[in-house]
Amino acid sequence: MPTIKSSADLRNNYNEISSLCHSYAEPVFITKNGKGDLAVMSIESYEELNSRFELYGLIKEGMDDIADGNTRPFSEAISSIRNRHNR
Repeated sequence: MPTIKSSADLRNNYNEISSLCHSYAEPVFITKNGKGDLAVMSIESYEELNSRFELYGLIKEGMDDIADGNTRPFSEAISSIRNRHNR
């Protein structure tokens, strides 16, 4: 269940919200005038989330290459890597 706090809570209880963000790997949602305004999370959680997005992007690139037929046999790829490494 998401944690929802008001902008006044953020202003008046910053340390409590900071602790929540560091204790749970989920964002705390901040409302302004009763409506959703911000999502706040620890830097660690943000970096992990961003890393996942980057990984998903790389996986998608690989899947697109497979769909487009942009592949080669494993033995050929390994041979090419070894040749570059031995130079």
